[in-house]
Amino acid sequence: MRALVLTLLMSFSAMSHANESIEAVLAAMQGEKKGVTLYVQGQQIGGAVVKLEPGKTVELRGPGGQRVVVRLDRVDAVALYP
Repeated sequence: MRALVLTLLMSFSAMSHANESIEAVLAAMQGEKKGVTLYVQGQQIGGAVVKLEPGKTVELRGPGGQRVVVRLDRVDAVALYP
């Protein structure tokens, strides 16, 4: 039981660190006015970072001007535009 609890705590810690890394990349891209692609449950969402609510959401503006709000805890990965 103790090993299971320790394993769960370690996985939550790793997830938290990954979320912090994703958030840091998004904050940097917001400052540089560059686009990103978010990978969310097998879907790709691309756009420029317009607004970042730390620990909550990121708002992207797509090429057509549409805006998309994504919960940060749903983001699996981030890719940067070249």
